[in-house]
Amino acid sequence: MDVALAVALGGDCLADVGMLRAEPAVFGPVASDPTVSRLIRRLAAGGQRVLAALRMAQTEVREHIWKLAGDAAPDADGQVVVDIDGVLVLAHSEKQDAAATWKKTFGHHPLMGFVDHGRGGSGEPVVGLLWPGNAGPTPPRTASKPRRWHWPSCRGRQTLIRTNFGGGTHEFVGWLARRGRWLSYSVGMTVTDAIHQAVLKVPASAWTPAVEPDGDIRDGAWVAELDGDGLTGWPRGVRLVG
Repeated sequence: MDVALAVALGGDCLADVGMLRAEPAVFGPVASDPTVSRLIRRLAAGGQRVLAALRMAQTEVREHIWKLAGDAAPDADGQVVVDIDGVLVLAHSEKQDAAATWKKTFGHHPLMGFVDHGRGGSGEPVVGLLWPGNAGPTPPRTASKPRRWHWPSCRGRQTLIRTNFGGGTHEFVGWLARRGRWLSYSVGMTVTDAIHQAVLKVPASAWTPAVEPDGDIRDGAWVAELDGDGLTGWPRGVRLVG
């Protein structure tokens, strides 16, 4: 619990539990550094068995918290929105898999999944894949290991998966659209020459003002559905909106 609180307060190493000891009236007795180290060693020794137990505990806690949140829960309207994106994490010294990033910094580039809490809240991190810093802005492994993801419990709910153009690969979209998956998805697409030419052919009368999820019109943004050869080879039913 002390380690979890330290992370929630911005800590980035085990020694940061020390900040809790500065406020004994708030946090009470806090585990010592040797106690924390022994805990981490025991968890690490458990391997996959410990990971499975932690994931089960996370799922149970998340479902309980969402139930307590009522109308404020991210699934209150019957749909769960999961955003997938890479996040640059800076490192100030040599660490495992730390490398020069595509933004000319140094650190790691994990791929994260966040449950969207709407415009009035922040995303809730639910899953992550650890990648080295030199994985690039749109790592090809975005689509290569979907089975390793442990999604939030969304059985019986509408689940929308969203990514930027890094997720616009045949492999990843094919995984999302696989029969029996029951997922909705919205992924970005690389603007190929064929898509560029299709956009140029859209008549002015076909463009419609873009609308935010809450119904507000987004200033300066217009959308239109594209046809032609831009969707050749993609799963049946996919629509291309520019």
